[in-house]
Amino acid sequence: MPSEPPATPPDARAPGARPPSGSAEDGGVKAVLHHYLKTARRDLRWKLEGLTERQLRTPMTPTGTNLLGVLKHVSSVEVDYFTGCFGRPSGIEMPWFDDDSESNEDMYATAEESVEWVFGLADRCAAASDAAIAELDLTAVGHVPWWTNGTVTLGRLLVHMVAEYQRHLGHADIVRELLDGAAGLAPGNSNLPGEGEDVSADWWAGYTDRLRQIAAGAPDTPHT
Repeated sequence: MPSEPPATPPDARAPGARPPSGSAEDGGVKAVLHHYLKTARRDLRWKLEGLTERQLRTPMTPTGTNLLGVLKHVSSVEVDYFTGCFGRPSGIEMPWFDDDSESNEDMYATAEESVEWVFGLADRCAAASDAAIAELDLTAVGHVPWWTNGTVTLGRLLVHMVAEYQRHLGHADIVRELLDGAAGLAPGNSNLPGEGEDVSADWWAGYTDRLRQIAAGAPDTPHT
């Protein structure tokens, strides 16, 4: 089993905290982008809370999407962008990105990679990324060797990683709901109809059944 990496606590920003304004006095656009990156990390970790190890590892789509693998993947990708691509390697070993690694090895945790180890890895990746982001200007130039046009700025990669996290958060939303029915946008904010009004499971069952009836009456031919 891999040795346990030292962990850095995830960002503790309150769920309801407003993002920075974007003004120069408030840290500028860089502070805004970094806020959304940290918020996305927090929300992804929240989607993994309260599940068993089996649930975290279970593939829920025909292409193997699983929650622990999503966390391993997006954390690994993030730190590679913000450190290695700016000539300041993090020192975090990620053999799943080696040329001789198995396809999709970054998208699941092996039996030897414990849940605690993957969470620790994610903390280390976030800490290394945050350190690099803090020291670099938005206009700092880096290079992504696996992109066709790989010359980029820190600002470009911050936008890219916020988009990357949000895409995978959509995957996590659906996988988590399929696993145990839990749904919601963020800690303390479900963003679902009837929040705080005790909308019942029966209401949701009726709502879903109504959608099925609408779909059943629709043409079963590809839309063009």
